[in-house]
Amino acid sequence: MPELPEVETVRRGLVPAMEGRVIERAEVRRPDLRWPFPDCMAERLGGARIDALGRRSKYLLLHLDTDETLIVHLGMSGRMQVDEAPTAGFVQDTGGAAKHDHVVFHMAGGARVTFNDPRRFGAMDLAATDRLDDHWLLAKIGPEPLGNSFDERHLIEAFAGRNTPVKSALLDQGIVAGLGNIYVCEALHRAGISPRRKAGRIAAPRVAALVPVIRETLRDAIEAGGSSLRDYRQADGAMGYFQHTFRVYGREGDACVTDGCGGTVRRIVQSGRSTFYCAQCQR
Repeated sequence: MPELPEVETVRRGLVPAMEGRVIERAEVRRPDLRWPFPDCMAERLGGARIDALGRRSKYLLLHLDTDETLIVHLGMSGRMQVDEAPTAGFVQDTGGAAKHDHVVFHMAGGARVTFNDPRRFGAMDLAATDRLDDHWLLAKIGPEPLGNSFDERHLIEAFAGRNTPVKSALLDQGIVAGLGNIYVCEALHRAGISPRRKAGRIAAPRVAALVPVIRETLRDAIEAGGSSLRDYRQADGAMGYFQHTFRVYGREGDACVTDGCGGTVRRIVQSGRSTFYCAQCQR
C-alpha cells in the first residue's frame, strides 16, 4: 500500500493538471470500489473547480468550489494517472479505456485523469469541506510527520508508558500520520533503534532524535519519487526510485550499510508484517 511519500508524489504530479481547473465531466464506471461511491458522485463532481489539491496521511484531498472535498485512497493497487495533457507537461496516452479504469476526470484544458485500480481496494468519498476533520476516515489520524505539530514533545508523550514495540507504535496512525512498514524500518535503522525495543523504554533523548530522522527519511523518499515495489506509479506513469537506496527493507541477509557495523540485515515478523533491521547496530 502506498505510504506518505508515494501519495505526496502523486499529489504533486496531479497539481498541474487538476489544481485550479474545472472537472468538465466525471465518469464513474462502476458503483463501488472498497465501498460504494457517494450518491450522485459524477453529477456532484461535474462542473466543479478544484481549488486546492491536498493530502492528509495517505489520503488525497480534492477541495472543490462546491464546499465539498473528494477524499481519495489509492488502496493496494490504485493509480491516479494523467493522460493527454501536453499543456501540463504530460504526454502519455493510454489509447482508450483500460479494464480497470474505474473513474475518469475530464479536466478543462484537455487533461484526462484516470483512477485505475485492479484490486479495487481503493476508495472515494465526498465530505463537506468545513467538517472534513470529523470525517470517519480522518478524525483519528495523528499529526503529519512533516508538519509543525509532530515534534519531540509529541513523540515522547505518545511513547510514554507504551509496552508495544517501537515499530508498532510508529505504525499507529493515531500517533503519526502516513508512516507504513517501509519507512518505519528505514527510519529506525537510520536512528539505530531496534524495532523490537518497547516504545515506553526508549530514553527521551533517543525518542527526540528520532523525529528529525523520520522527517529526513520521508523527504529523501519524496525527492526520489517514492518507492515502486509492485503497483505504485507516479501521476505521469513513472516509477519511484527510493527502493534503490533502501538500507534494510527487503535486504535480508545483506551486509549492513552502516560504516564499521559488520552486521547483516535480518527479517522478523511483527504483527503479521515483515520487519527488516540490523541487530548489530540497532539497539
